[in-house]
Amino acid sequence: MSKFINKKVILTVVIIAVLIFVGFNCLTVVEPGHTGVVVTLGRVENHVLQEGIHFKIPFIQEIVKIDNRIIKLEVSTEAFSKDLQSVQTTLAINYRVDTSKSYSIYKNIGSAYEAVLIEPAVNEVLKATTAQYTAEESVTNRTLVSEGLVKGLNEKLNEIGLYVTDVNIINFDFSDAYTTAIEEKQVAQQQLLKAETEKQTKITNAQAEAEAIKIRAEAEAEANRIIAESITEELVNYNKIEKWDGQLPKVTGGSSSILDISGILGDEAKPAEPASTPAPASVPAE
Repeated sequence: MSKFINKKVILTVVIIAVLIFVGFNCLTVVEPGHTGVVVTLGRVENHVLQEGIHFKIPFIQEIVKIDNRIIKLEVSTEAFSKDLQSVQTTLAINYRVDTSKSYSIYKNIGSAYEAVLIEPAVNEVLKATTAQYTAEESVTNRTLVSEGLVKGLNEKLNEIGLYVTDVNIINFDFSDAYTTAIEEKQVAQQQLLKAETEKQTKITNAQAEAEAIKIRAEAEAEANRIIAESITEELVNYNKIEKWDGQLPKVTGGSSSILDISGILGDEAKPAEPASTPAPASVPAE
């Protein structure tokens, strides 16, 4: 009797365990940002499960989770510029899988769609885009190159259900010879800019000095004009009188005789004669 009870208990425990196991396998959870691809006995269903809890047939159906969030992929590849320079490029690509195309991507490609689709497309588009620019232009026009890569990748991948949202150029690596040439060119440009700056400074200083000289000359000319306008004949005569020492000029003739020009100037120029001294009064004789 006790053996029968023990077998019954064991059977009950087994049944409960099986039910719990089966119960857990009847449920599946699709995490946020994912979709679930339903595979029934090896066949991919033409629909997906959205976020949340879903029922499935245990041991018959399998749910494959596809990440539909924006995913970052780094790709390093080599291409050649318009001027035939080798460019080793590292890219950071942000892409996502369209939720409505999750089942078709898994059905036709599987889970390795990065290696099968995205990376080859990146290599092809990068080569086509890089060939449009010289090596120097690729560096100075990184934004245009990135935009060209996004456009080219979406043209190839959108129909499949893959969407590239952004491409960041992490690095451009050129050959050592080209890098040296670029550095030498930059040094030459800096020296040329320095020389041009010094030249412009000298020109500016010379122009400023010329302007200062012109201003001084104009000021002096204006002062002379004012002085010239203020000089009258009366002022000239007055200055002559102020400077006269009272002595009449004498002119020496050819015979070394001194000519008195007082007669020429008139009586006004004659010096005043000294007053005559009265003769002493005569004393009468005694």
